[in-house]
Amino acid sequence: MKLPVNRRIDETHHHITADGLSVWYTIQVSPHSRIQEAVFERSDRMPGDEECNRWLALLVTDGEAVEAPSMPGSMTRRFELFERDPEREAPLA
Repeated sequence: MKLPVNRRIDETHHHITADGLSVWYTIQVSPHSRIQEAVFERSDRMPGDEECNRWLALLVTDGEAVEAPSMPGSMTRRFELFERDPEREAPLA
């Protein structure tokens, strides 16, 4: 799986495991922040904590990703890590 940085998401950022877990991973970078996002999806059920945590440990660096809320009945789980560098942010006017 290629790891995208500031690019449109396409199939190169997607991996399907042998047991059917779809894994998507992206990084968005700006001059003062970075967002890492990992999305896990199954066609038959919600991905479990253990399988998500295994992938998160491999993909998300420099912090702990937080799970974003999902719709009831969804088969998708999304995790995000927002990193800010206050020293590089523009001063407030």
